[in-house]
Amino acid sequence: MSRFFRGFTIVWTCLRYGLDELVLNSFQNPVLSRIARFTNFGRKLDAPRGQRLREALESLGPIFVKFGQVLSTRRDLMPPDIADELALLQDRVPPFDPNVAVETIERAFRKPVDQVFESFDRVPVASASIAQVHFAVIRDRDGVTRDVAVKVLRPGMLNVIDKDIALMRMMAGWVEKLSSDGKRLKPMQVVAEFDNYLHDELDLIKEAANAAQLRRNMDGLDLVEIPEIFWDFCHPQVLVMQRMTGVPINQVEKLRDAGVDIPKLARDGVTIFFTQVFRDGFFHADMHPGNIQVSLEPETFGRYISLDFGIVGSLTEFDKEYLAQNFTAFFRRDYKRVAELHIESGWVPATTRVNELESAIRSVCEPYFDRPLKEISLGMVLLRLFQTSRRFQVEIQPQLVLLQKTLLNIEGLGRQLDPELDLWSTAKPFLEKWMLDQMGPKRVWRELVAQAPLYAKLLPQLPRLMHDYLQQKPKDYGGELQDLLAEQKRTNRLLQRIVYGGVGFVLGLLVMQILMRWRHFY
Repeated sequence: MSRFFRGFTIVWTCLRYGLDELVLNSFQNPVLSRIARFTNFGRKLDAPRGQRLREALESLGPIFVKFGQVLSTRRDLMPPDIADELALLQDRVPPFDPNVAVETIERAFRKPVDQVFESFDRVPVASASIAQVHFAVIRDRDGVTRDVAVKVLRPGMLNVIDKDIALMRMMAGWVEKLSSDGKRLKPMQVVAEFDNYLHDELDLIKEAANAAQLRRNMDGLDLVEIPEIFWDFCHPQVLVMQRMTGVPINQVEKLRDAGVDIPKLARDGVTIFFTQVFRDGFFHADMHPGNIQVSLEPETFGRYISLDFGIVGSLTEFDKEYLAQNFTAFFRRDYKRVAELHIESGWVPATTRVNELESAIRSVCEPYFDRPLKEISLGMVLLRLFQTSRRFQVEIQPQLVLLQKTLLNIEGLGRQLDPELDLWSTAKPFLEKWMLDQMGPKRVWRELVAQAPLYAKLLPQLPRLMHDYLQQKPKDYGGELQDLLAEQKRTNRLLQRIVYGGVGFVLGLLVMQILMRWRHFY
């Protein structure tokens, strides 16, 4: 019953704000336009269409606000007036009562707010779909006062999100049953992934842990600043972090006037994204302009500032290696290898003909090479790839949905910063270096070092195990012996890689020396 009521609420809100008019008018058909004008009877639709869309999304709750935030980064896919209004969803969602925020803090720490903080600004500085932020001052363990930002969860969010997720789950079930593409698209699994991420956002302790992990991962990169977390002041409904000062990344003219190298900023954003995805397998997955700023402080000038870590994505080693090989093959225009990888991974049926899939991928991707970002729309590329995937029955991978969303966000940010950015040439050197680190001598050495404690434990037991085996006592140690033999084979393979790599390196040096001497001689 609650799902029916929520569905009715969504339909009513769309009618109330005239979103049906936007859909009907978009077809540019005279008959449909007349229908749209007729349906306007009895409704107040004086506000501009972009404002009505924004207000409708705000009234429908956090899930729809996040949908609007994603759309706001794709100015190439919508009219400017709508994009400008949706941009307000990034950090200008109407705040809730500051007294409610104070009550939440006092309930969490069981003491008056004046005893928790040295000072607390009751006027919020930012408000988003899940929480709002206040500035404050704390005294840390060392007795030093620190300027902080206090994030307080919106009240009643769990109930709203549960209702929307239940409705989405019901609709996903319909899609699976009624659509021929339903099972391939895995809508139930996608909704489950979305459910997990949204519920993670409701636990600010998890967000604090995400921030701490990203801060460790990015330490030493010198391209992005992650705020420090003050754990003594954290609670599932309250998060206290270092106060960061920067300019929102979508204020490009202000950044340019301050002397920020905008093209470099765009390239750095691509580097940060690929570093988080392929090196760490742990990436910021909510990168709309409201969460990204740029520092103008002298010691960190021109660096990114990341905020809001409620949604992060993670990839397994298999996912990282598979994606990296796909990207590398794609950048090299090796479409046959891309097709082979799809078949090897099981994303397409094993009976798929490689040459047919290769030809289909080439026809989609080839027109977009050697073009600046202003001439490329990843949205259109993904749309054409989706149409191709239907033909070859490609299975959607739910664990990669966040990565696809974040990639579109990155493209949207890059398009605003530097339309001349060549996304492919910027990313290609990074991926090739990453692949070399993963499959070259460095990877072999890392694996050998990582397995050294196990080898140290098993190798001294080899004489005893062999003796017991020869004495026909395999029952006691057969399993352990098999493990040892397996580890011995693995060790041999690693040593062979090292030897072959060393021989190849030496031969390479000899060839270089011969060529240099031959050139000098002539």
